[in-house]
Amino acid sequence: MVRKESRQKVRVKKHMKIRNRFSGTAERPRLAVFRSNNHMYAQIIDDTVGNTLAAASTVEKEVKEQLEKTNNVDAAAYLGTVIAKRAIEKGIDTVVFDRGGFIYQGKIAALADAAREAGLKF
Repeated sequence: MVRKESRQKVRVKKHMKIRNRFSGTAERPRLAVFRSNNHMYAQIIDDTVGNTLAAASTVEKEVKEQLEKTNNVDAAAYLGTVIAKRAIEKGIDTVVFDRGGFIYQGKIAALADAAREAGLKF
């Protein structure tokens, strides 16, 4: 009998394949995205020293009060603009996009498109 691997294990495996291909540097840090059932998280990470340079999530009070729901495409798009603004304030304009093993559609694509429109290049 064939047993399917759990979605979580498949996603983690995809994420490790992605992470082996690239990593964030000081000149071009990594924009890492994670989504749970209820929230989304975005971090800009310099992997050479292991520092998080900027972060935003729908859990934060100032982000949450701007949103009706925290787990839809509109929330992802707003989070993309927030992380892009915070990155530009820190002097970061180009990043490497790490989708975290998630399929590039829906919320992940909305976050990426909003970050691009707000000024990040990737």
